[in-house]
Amino acid sequence: MIRYASFRGGIVRYSDKGKGRAIVLLHGYPENLHIWDEFSDTLSKNFRVIGIDLPGFGETENFGYVHSMELMAQCVHSVMLQLNLRRYIVVGHSMGGYVAIAFAELFTENLRGLCMFHSTTYPDTEEKKADRDRGIVAVKKHPAQYLKAFSANLFADPNDTHIKKVQEIISTSTPRGIIAALEGMKVRPNREIILKFTRYPVLFIMGKKDKIINYQAALPQTEIPSQCEVLLLENAGHMGFYEAPEETLKALGKFAKRCFRERKR
Repeated sequence: MIRYASFRGGIVRYSDKGKGRAIVLLHGYPENLHIWDEFSDTLSKNFRVIGIDLPGFGETENFGYVHSMELMAQCVHSVMLQLNLRRYIVVGHSMGGYVAIAFAELFTENLRGLCMFHSTTYPDTEEKKADRDRGIVAVKKHPAQYLKAFSANLFADPNDTHIKKVQEIISTSTPRGIIAALEGMKVRPNREIILKFTRYPVLFIMGKKDKIINYQAALPQTEIPSQCEVLLLENAGHMGFYEAPEETLKALGKFAKRCFRERKR
């Protein structure tokens, strides 16, 4: 069910499916909550699943020219407060993971578990910052061409049947929202230290053929949390919930049950 909440005088779109303990799904760049449709339908059979359009994407409004990860985390927290939900698992895909780890720093008392889905706690390298600057220029000139080129790097298999759906979803993104997100990702800090103080389970899901997040570079951070699980997808790129749906759903479902079971103790 699609619903709307408020944040800083603007509108935030979210979806709300299922009943029970809550799992919050945060989409990546430059997606919206519909990227999770198939995944959330299955998860909602056992959990209450909340999907949120992050600022500047889907039907959620823009809140400035730079959407920092902290601002996005505050937006997520605002929605959850309006739903009167206090304890939940946050799952962040790619940029959504950057938001999730910012959320972990700002609102740690609300977390029962954290899943970094093809994401990292590390900041942008100088090379990546330059790449985002080039992206901003490209979006200003030819947004449709930029988005098409971007989508080509998301899957390990260039002929994956889900590519068309992803292209349809990201094609709705506006230049202003895209640029604000690029600016926000570019300035995010290193939040590796947050993992050291987590009092809840952490799950990392990585694709060995991911062209966006290099799994070998990301692996060292998985040794930091006291309670950490890692799922390495042999044949997945950056879209594991499409490329390996059964494997990722099973892992996340098991992880969620563990998180909520430990809460009851």
